[in-house]
Amino acid sequence: MSTSASTRTGRAVRFDRYGAVDELYVADVEVPDPGPGRVLVEVLSAGINPAESAIRQGAFADTAPVTFPSGQGSDWAGVVVAAGAGVEGLDPGDDVFGWTGERASHATHVDVPAEQVLPRPAGADPRAAGALYVSGMAAVASVQAVDPRPGETVVVSGAAGGVGLIAVQLLLMRDVEVVGIASAANHARLRSMAVTPVAYGDDTAQTLANVRAAAPDKVHAWIDLYGGGYVAMARELGVPADRINTIADFDAVEEFGVQGAGTTAAAGREDMAALAALVGDGALEVPIAGAYPLDAVREAFTELERRHTTGKIVLLPQE
Repeated sequence: MSTSASTRTGRAVRFDRYGAVDELYVADVEVPDPGPGRVLVEVLSAGINPAESAIRQGAFADTAPVTFPSGQGSDWAGVVVAAGAGVEGLDPGDDVFGWTGERASHATHVDVPAEQVLPRPAGADPRAAGALYVSGMAAVASVQAVDPRPGETVVVSGAAGGVGLIAVQLLLMRDVEVVGIASAANHARLRSMAVTPVAYGDDTAQTLANVRAAAPDKVHAWIDLYGGGYVAMARELGVPADRINTIADFDAVEEFGVQGAGTTAAAGREDMAALAALVGDGALEVPIAGAYPLDAVREAFTELERRHTTGKIVLLPQE
């Protein structure tokens, strides 16, 4: 833990140009001591997310270009290695979790501002805590945006994904009826959570009919986590624009005037601590669909990009 910056080394995922998963590789990197106000963490678990695929594929090249070689990853959980000058309350050996805004968590070590480091509750498994930021904050922001009220019916499209399974649990805590659109393979899980499952139809009309059958009275709000026309479907059902939130269809935000609150719309430390406390108490489950060592990062993203994952996929950089 006290190794000097000149001899401490680690490994990190990198890509040198935009493209498919084949652009990802793992490089040896130097791991210097943290600067003032920063903390160095040994990463035990790091969630992977669709946005990371989009960044690597160049989807945001015009608005948020990458500097190559680029790292990736926002979510992480681990153990404090060292704290920089001015950092209080974080000591080597502490179990922590948090996030980075520097595309850097898919690595054996991450160096982050102290305000982005939180104590990990004893009951929160590192794999769950290490997948909590991007999906968890997107779920929190989505639920807050549609303002669900007890007794209402809320539809979630993409209900069995990493964000969806957290969002439906947060909705149920608000005593609402939840209808979850998901593939048939995930219906048993959703039923076990007291969610009414709805199958994707062969076309939009069939999916709409399935939703109407599941919620014959009224749909009060809609959380879209998948894209592909679900915002238009919600509007056709009469859901007010201000009670629809999408994290997947940015064109629909402009076209229909709906909300587009995502990860960064949540309240950072406060919401992260609240979610982690729920996980630690067993009140919130963060299902882990798969766990891969760092060297299998290509396989992990190949699985993610199939878009049929139930729950979260994590990297385990120490394995």
